[in-house]
Amino acid sequence: MPEQLWLPGLEAPPTPTDGLFFAVFPDSNTAAGISKLAQRLCGEARARGRPLAASRLHVTLRHLGTFAGGLPPAHVEAAMQAAASIRMAPFTVEFDTVASFASKPRPGPLVLTGTDGLVGLHTLHDALYDALRNCGIESGRSSAAGVFTPHVTLAYGLPWAAAQPVEPVCWNVRAFALIHSLLGRTRHVVLARWPLEGVTP
Repeated sequence: MPEQLWLPGLEAPPTPTDGLFFAVFPDSNTAAGISKLAQRLCGEARARGRPLAASRLHVTLRHLGTFAGGLPPAHVEAAMQAAASIRMAPFTVEFDTVASFASKPRPGPLVLTGTDGLVGLHTLHDALYDALRNCGIESGRSSAAGVFTPHVTLAYGLPWAAAQPVEPVCWNVRAFALIHSLLGRTRHVVLARWPLEGVTP
């Protein structure tokens, strides 16, 4: 289900107003701890960037596109159908590194990331990729492997800085959600959630 194409020479494409993506969220206590870490790091950087609110902290699993004038119902329905087919047990994640996604000399996002403690997120991401492809959303030309970097965005507009270790941030991932992003309005609406319950014998 590709987005509508725009051909050069025609009128400018409409400005995207809505985004759609799958995500996992930390529990409220963990989110509060991450928010405090973000505030401290922003203070140390003495930059204009502001930390994200605890309620907006998440890990994007799969971005499904941006659209103008609302979300296409068929696209949302296919995404929900794909999500409902996922069978996976809950798992624990561990983020232990703060890194910059900025490009010198421009400021950019400061993120929380990791390595070995994020295997479960990679597994869920790849399962979603396969399910979405079966439902006609993902292109067969896309690569599920090697392009996913699990991270929690802490703040935007911070200068580049070398990656540094931090006290590990852990939580149990027991569900994932489909999110409607209202672009430019800093608002995320949860359309549906799916629990991770594994496969019933």
